Amino acid sequence: MSKFAQGKFAYATSDRSGVRYKYKDMRKEWNGLLVGPDEYEEKHPQLSAPNVGADPQALRDPRPDVTEGLKVFVYTDTVGLPIPRPQISGRVGQVTVSTS
Repeated sequence: MSKFAQGKFAYATSDRSGVRYKYKDMRKEWNGLLVGPDEYEEKHPQLSAPNVGADPQALRDPRPDVTEGLKVFVYTDTVGLPIPRPQISGRVGQVTVSTS
């Protein structure tokens, strides 16, 4: 047994436009408004934010930095003249240039 009457002959007024509709034809929107069938609008998907979770904060298996010398030999011998060949060695954030 139902607690409420069926409302076969009842009328209701739309919260949006104020137009009178049959109560049984009225629809309730996502924002709580009771509107007629021609005024009904679905909730837009962009109004619901997706659950993305938290951002990761740390690495799983971190390794310490390894200090290795970086040696780069740069020279050009286009005309056959003897030129010093600079040796560049260093690491991230520090570079040493020496000519030998």
